[in-house]
Amino acid sequence: MATKSQIVKSLKKPKFKTRIVRRCFRCGRKRGYIREFGLCRICFREMANRGEIPGITKSSW
Repeated sequence: MATKSQIVKSLKKPKFKTRIVRRCFRCGRKRGYIREFGLCRICFREMANRGEIPGITKSSW
């Protein structure tokens, strides 16, 4: 879980565009971020398993 100060800092416009930090909107995690959903891998998996993300199903073969 990211601290409030880290989340606020990442929302500011950076001096250079390569310094953009994308964070999960649920927990604030910056690593393992999935852009298409705006979630980190952990939150994505939790929500997908609960069926909260439309169009995502658990794979089985």
